[in-house]
Amino acid sequence: MEVRGKVFKYGSDVNTDVIIPARYLNSTAGDELAKHCMEDIDPEFVRKVRPGDIIVAEDNFGCGSSREHAPMAIKASGVGLVIANSFARIFYRNSINIGLPILECPEAVKNINPGDTILCDLESGTITNETTGKIFTAQPFPPFIQGIIEAGGLMNYVKKGQK
Repeated sequence: MEVRGKVFKYGSDVNTDVIIPARYLNSTAGDELAKHCMEDIDPEFVRKVRPGDIIVAEDNFGCGSSREHAPMAIKASGVGLVIANSFARIFYRNSINIGLPILECPEAVKNINPGDTILCDLESGTITNETTGKIFTAQPFPPFIQGIIEAGGLMNYVKKGQK
């Protein structure tokens, strides 16, 4: 599976309260959550994001509360991939469970700028910055987790009877 998109870049400790502010948690509908994704850290995000775009962040992305709403909002906004130095543990697992691709790759984070165009092969973990021509390699997920992500999340994976 490949993901190609423009980069939105953020720093460290982007917590779930800025990914989707608590005042919008009265809904679990993806389209409603997407309308407010990242608005407290980047008010222009929802207006500028396009399907397949990529979030790149530094350390501890998705820290804070354990709400699934945060990766749901990101995925529903059209983001195709999040690349970070590291992820908060519960955000990491919630992302897999809802089918949001994520990769840890500090070298890529260091060498990717806002607005760059990135192509990522999730199966191999190859990240190509098409703007600069630099290529990075992240540790890809094992095949069964790739299957969960390709199915659109754990529930879809289970419904399809995949193992």
